[in-house]
Amino acid sequence: MNPIHSWPTDINAAIALQQELRGQVCVTDDFGEVQTVAGVDVGFEQDNTVARAAVVVLSYFDLRPLDYAIARRPVTFPYVPGLLSFRETPVILDALDQLATPPDLIICDGQGIAHPRRLGIASHLGLIANIPTIGCAKSLLVGHHGQLPKERGAAVPLVDSGEQIGVVLRTRSGTKPVYVSPGHRVSMASAVSFVMGCVTKYRLPETTRAAHNLASHGIIPNVKRDTH
Repeated sequence: MNPIHSWPTDINAAIALQQELRGQVCVTDDFGEVQTVAGVDVGFEQDNTVARAAVVVLSYFDLRPLDYAIARRPVTFPYVPGLLSFRETPVILDALDQLATPPDLIICDGQGIAHPRRLGIASHLGLIANIPTIGCAKSLLVGHHGQLPKERGAAVPLVDSGEQIGVVLRTRSGTKPVYVSPGHRVSMASAVSFVMGCVTKYRLPETTRAAHNLASHGIIPNVKRDTH
C-alpha cells in the first residue's frame, strides 16, 4: 500500500502535513455493505525502537475472527501526543498489506477528527488506505462535553471551538466512556452505530480487544482461512 505522501521525521513538518491533509477528510457515509470490520493496535519492542502492528478482521455480523496479520518496522518518529499517526501508521499499513481478507471498515484505538488539527490516526489511516475508518479512543485528547448519563448507549456531543468533533459514548453501564469520532468516509451517527455494533459485554469494541490481545499478549485469533 503506497502512502499518499512521504513520512516526515520532523515535528514541524508533520504538523504542517496534518494541516494540509485535514481538508481531504470525508465525514459523510461513503461505503457499501459492511461485512467485515477490523481493529488495529501497535506496540513497541527493543526499547521502543521497533513498532509492532497487529490487525484482526472480524465478521461484522457475529464478530467472528476471519483474518489477522502482524508487521514490524523500525520506529522513525518520536512519541508526540497529537502526532501518533506518524509513529504508528506506516507499520499498520504493512500489516494491512498482509491480509487475505481486507476489511470493509476499520475501528482504530485512537482519534479520528477529535484532534486539534482534525487529523487523528483514524483519519490519517483512512485517507492513505482509502478505507472507511472510525476513531474510538479510551481517553480525551481535545474538546469538552456535558454530563453523560450512566446507562449503556448514552451519548453526548464532544465539542471543540463550537464544532462537534465526536461523541462521548457509554458502551457499558457504570464504566468509563469511550470517545468516538469519524475517521474517514464515515458520518458521526454511523461511527457511533458501528462502535456499538462491535461492543459485547466489555467497555471496548471487540475489534480493539482482538487487536490488543494479539499485539500485547500474543493471543492468536481462532480464524478459519486458506492462507496465513
